[in-house]
Amino acid sequence: MSVLMHEENREEESDFEEHGHQRRLVGWAASAVVFGALAFSAYQISVAAFHPFSSLVIRALHVSFLMFLIFMLYPMNAKGRSEQSIPWYDVLLSLLGFGVGFYHLIFEADLIERSGDPTNADLIVATLASVLVFEAARRVVGWALTFVCAAFLAYGFFGQYLPLSIAHRGFGFDQIVGQLYLGSDGILGTPTLVSATYIFLFILFGTFLEHAGMIRLFNALALGLVGRAQGGPAKVAVISSGLMGTISGSGVANVLTVGQFTIPLMKRFGYSSVFAGAVEATSSMGGQIMPPVMGAVAFIMAETLNVPYADIVMAAIIPAMLYYVTAFWMVHLEAGRLKLLGIPADQCPNPWKELKASWHLALPLAALVYMLFHGFTPMFAGMMGLTLTAVLILGAAIAVRISQKALRYVFWFSLGLGAASFIEWGIVPVLGVIGVLAVFNFFVQGGKETLLTMKKALIDGAKQALGVGIACAIVGVIIGVLTLTGAASNFAGFILEVGQTSLFLSLLLTMVACLILGMGIPTIPNYIITSSIAAPALLKLGVPLIVSHMFVFYFGIMADLTPPVALAAFAAASIAKASAMKIGFKATQIAIAGFVVPFMAVYDPSLMLQGDPTWTAVVYVVIKALLAIFLWGCAAIGYLWTPLKVIERVCAAGIAVLLVAALPITDEIGFTLGTLFVVWNLWRRYKAQ
Repeated sequence: MSVLMHEENREEESDFEEHGHQRRLVGWAASAVVFGALAFSAYQISVAAFHPFSSLVIRALHVSFLMFLIFMLYPMNAKGRSEQSIPWYDVLLSLLGFGVGFYHLIFEADLIERSGDPTNADLIVATLASVLVFEAARRVVGWALTFVCAAFLAYGFFGQYLPLSIAHRGFGFDQIVGQLYLGSDGILGTPTLVSATYIFLFILFGTFLEHAGMIRLFNALALGLVGRAQGGPAKVAVISSGLMGTISGSGVANVLTVGQFTIPLMKRFGYSSVFAGAVEATSSMGGQIMPPVMGAVAFIMAETLNVPYADIVMAAIIPAMLYYVTAFWMVHLEAGRLKLLGIPADQCPNPWKELKASWHLALPLAALVYMLFHGFTPMFAGMMGLTLTAVLILGAAIAVRISQKALRYVFWFSLGLGAASFIEWGIVPVLGVIGVLAVFNFFVQGGKETLLTMKKALIDGAKQALGVGIACAIVGVIIGVLTLTGAASNFAGFILEVGQTSLFLSLLLTMVACLILGMGIPTIPNYIITSSIAAPALLKLGVPLIVSHMFVFYFGIMADLTPPVALAAFAAASIAKASAMKIGFKATQIAIAGFVVPFMAVYDPSLMLQGDPTWTAVVYVVIKALLAIFLWGCAAIGYLWTPLKVIERVCAAGIAVLLVAALPITDEIGFTLGTLFVVWNLWRRYKAQ
């Protein structure tokens, strides 16, 4: 029996929940959530397909659906996890949260006419909506982000009483509350716009692929390609988590899905629980920087910077590959140090057979990437990727019942023509094809199970969007206060002042700020906060625009690996049954590229293809980064071809530091000493044989 089948049969359940504590609802309460989730997905699909409302109304209704589901699913505290029904007060909060969004729908024209001069009714609705968003965010993403946003809100109300260096002129209650909810600079700002358009679609796209069997395909490909190599189980974790990261919007979700397979597999073949959990946490978080989805931050970054999405992806490709090269190299060295073997060949699936059987699952992802790189908007590309996935799932259930091979080819060719009709006539014909396929599935054997899979994907997609969506909404409070008061310039001015004496110290200060803010704050709001405050200062210090934003983005991701609050490590610990702190420290060690590459990119932007670099410059900096990663791995694990002494590990780390620095003399010294280090260890290996 293959390892894939063996591990699928022994998946361990994890009590860790990425966002809050969900009730275990039954009866009418469960039905209400199912109805709400399906309605939410249907609304978002209609927005993507037809854009029926103005931008502000779309955002307001998006937040309404978020609060409608959150107050039903998430209790006030952890004790509510055991609740099987929804208390009356949460039903009331759910309905109130759903209702406030319709205020913009009904009174949109009036709100525009009296902009800056709100009525009492406007202020009551805005206050109620703001309070409900804070409570919803507290329940889902916890106290950390809620407290940070509350601190910014307090600054808006009372900042005039602070020392002059950070004080503002003072603003009235109506100005602050109006800024928070009535306009497009607060809760209904750019992050919510991106959540209501791009992010939801891509989360739904990912859940459809998961339910279609993409996780199993990724695991099978990884097992078949590297399972038999030395330390194969850990290399499987790196590759399968990286592949999963291309379609997932959450690194922690990657840990909880792929990790159920890879962590027990690594433990069974000799890796310690701590190392197994750390490898999975590191590999899964790398999915946040892996194109095309990049944890949904790519879309917010593109919208914020007003640059094409393809530019963001191009900047991220090389650092993402270096990150996974680091993880792969670390597990290879650890396997060599422990003398671990790979998985027996008879237990590994044939990757080509697996790909032949499920190749069609890769088509939506390929189409998505093609459209994103050829000028289509992310919303259109996401919509087409989603509809193509639906066509494939529904079509496969029918095609398998067609006995004659020729007829199956005709069937798929016809479906392809129907799906391609969007080029000429838009989305309506494609939705018509999906509707026809859904009707046929009612009558073919196994078709109802396929429709049930589609239904589950729609429900899961809506549920997975709650954490990201409410985080985007509440972080709008920070943006609103910063916009109103101009407070961002204070911190930026401090970084600029430090940067006049040392750019490195400014980068270090920004890195620490990102890591601290990232303690318990999801990646998207962390990026939004730090990019609003720190990235403009780095830009003024001469750091290219995209590089400055990538810098804060990467360290926001690293915060989920860095103790004491490392969400990815806690998620992995719940499966590995090991200390989350130990996993966090080991993951930080494995993910060293995530800490080093951003600094290298600042000093040499060609690493992110910025600054109009030549191919020679790109190849040079990549080779330098690879040598640095090679040496970091040797220093961290204490092994190359033979165990390394302490002095050798210190030398390897020192040479790697020289290569990270951007001075020509340090490059020359680093390359020379790095070559000597490799030659020395080859000679030692030759002598030991």
